[in-house]
Amino acid sequence: MAKITAAEVNKLRKATGAGMMDCKKALVEADGDFDKAIEILRKKGQKVAANRADRESTEGAVIAKVNNTQNKGVIVSLNCETDFVGKNESFISLAHELAELALSASSKEDLLAMDFNGISVQEKLTEQTGVIGEKIEIGDFRVLEAPFVGSYIHAGNKIGVLTGLSGGADGADVVAKDVAMQAAAMNPVALNEDGVDQTVIDKEIEIAKDQLRQEGKPEEMLDNIAKGKIKRFFKDNTLVNQAFIKDNKKSVADYVKTLGDVSVVAFERVALG
Repeated sequence: MAKITAAEVNKLRKATGAGMMDCKKALVEADGDFDKAIEILRKKGQKVAANRADRESTEGAVIAKVNNTQNKGVIVSLNCETDFVGKNESFISLAHELAELALSASSKEDLLAMDFNGISVQEKLTEQTGVIGEKIEIGDFRVLEAPFVGSYIHAGNKIGVLTGLSGGADGADVVAKDVAMQAAAMNPVALNEDGVDQTVIDKEIEIAKDQLRQEGKPEEMLDNIAKGKIKRFFKDNTLVNQAFIKDNKKSVADYVKTLGDVSVVAFERVALG
């Protein structure tokens, strides 16, 4: 049997992120063969992943990244089972690495197939499932491309937002971040009226009419009053029409116009849970 040194154990730990005892056991089983020990740990990860496949992974970290030219951004949520793991520095560091990689991906499937230090991202996630002992997976993956893209991550990495503006200008980075903060806090259902699903509108109209009937309003007045309530719904629930949280005397659209002839053209919002 090969003698296993502390240096070898530490080297394997740094390479895989596995615990010291797991690394030592793998090296002993591999008779000191480093590559074989890595394979043993990966197989352990596959076994753990299979056993935990049905577990819910609703905790984790949401990370947003924007490229250097600020015309493309991504949001990646790296999911786990417990808040304790989701706050772990190594876990958050992995989420940042994956989000950086994601800037070159066009879909979640594309990202999972990308190389991560000699193995695929999917293999890395399986490996980490074995190391951590929880189901680790990529949850949401969003891409936003626009003439100018900004981002915001809410404290605790629980919510991430990307915002796209129709153009860049002095101060665009601040405005884009402010709008992203707005979307994080107010959770709009769509960018504007055109983006609201008709089924949502129909449902809101029926709710409004039912309330009016309970108030004893005449049936012939319901349509007009309900239309007014829908306008209010759009104002409260579409991003560009919402009152700006830092100055509720103006709408988000009005705030963005402080940059000149600029508007919000898109946003993406990802929240854990």
